[in-house]
Amino acid sequence: MKVVVPMAGRGSRLRPHTLTIPKPLVPVGGIPIVHRLVADIARVCAEPIEEIAFVVGEFGEAVEKELLAVAERLGAKGSIHYQLQPLGTAHAVLCAAEKLEGPVVVAFADTLFKADFKISQEDEGILWVKQIEDPSAFGVVKLNENGHIIDFVEKPQTFVSDLAMIGIYYFKDGKRLRTELEYLIDNNVIKSGEYQLPDALRRLTEAGVAFKPGTVDEWLDCGNKEVTVETNQRVLEHDQEAGRLQQHSSDFKDSIIIQPCYIGPNVQISKSIVGPHVSIGAGSVLNEVIVSNSIIGEKTQLSKVQLSASMIGSNTNYSGRAKDLSLGDFSTIHE
Repeated sequence: MKVVVPMAGRGSRLRPHTLTIPKPLVPVGGIPIVHRLVADIARVCAEPIEEIAFVVGEFGEAVEKELLAVAERLGAKGSIHYQLQPLGTAHAVLCAAEKLEGPVVVAFADTLFKADFKISQEDEGILWVKQIEDPSAFGVVKLNENGHIIDFVEKPQTFVSDLAMIGIYYFKDGKRLRTELEYLIDNNVIKSGEYQLPDALRRLTEAGVAFKPGTVDEWLDCGNKEVTVETNQRVLEHDQEAGRLQQHSSDFKDSIIIQPCYIGPNVQISKSIVGPHVSIGAGSVLNEVIVSNSIIGEKTQLSKVQLSASMIGSNTNYSGRAKDLSLGDFSTIHE
């Protein structure tokens, strides 16, 4: 099994946090989004993941090394591919064309999920979907009487389906997908200046490929600060339930920790109340702080502040009054 992870987007809705690192490397529950994504995919695969192909922009050598390390930690080989122009989802997947052979999962790296289904060798294709109340803002799938997907509708203004595509797809025959993606490019099948993956999916269904929906129990978005903080809360709860909640060696003095929390290595906490639903990166220092439902980066110093529903970057220094904050890396504020 190969996994292709298109992640070349700028992550503009999550700024300022994505000004210094790409969105898929933003940690939730102490672990980068993309690492959690691939681990979630591994849990629904009947066979091991052999290779993970990351499609990136101009992120730099340090980011590329971290992505290769993500693959290695999951026992897979990593490879880096480039999408240097924003030409759409189909174009992004085709940037890793040489990896589109045999069974392939395509997973866009801005979402996490929880599901209990398994990919079977009998499946020609699976599209991960979530049943939602208001499908008008999403791409949805239409099913036939056999439960197979027959069409893809973007942001329907009249009801056609409540099964929203979450951006994760399985193809038994990756080469066949590559052929349809190349058709879009070669024939300039383009919408609003972009080549769209659903156009290739539609051609595959019209050619007889039987896609079925893989319904997920939970769909966790990481699109902006608010939903990323909510996702951090849910993954901490899931990690606690599964016995995967990490507690590194740190220095606590006169403090209360209310679980679930992720506390990275070499964190110093004094005269503070931390939790629930707080993630703190390695090397951070909290003094006289009350914080809940928040993400705090690495090597950040917080003093005499009360925070909730906040996202604080790395190498940040903040002291002041109670806030709902979104501070990027290398910020300094004293009030």
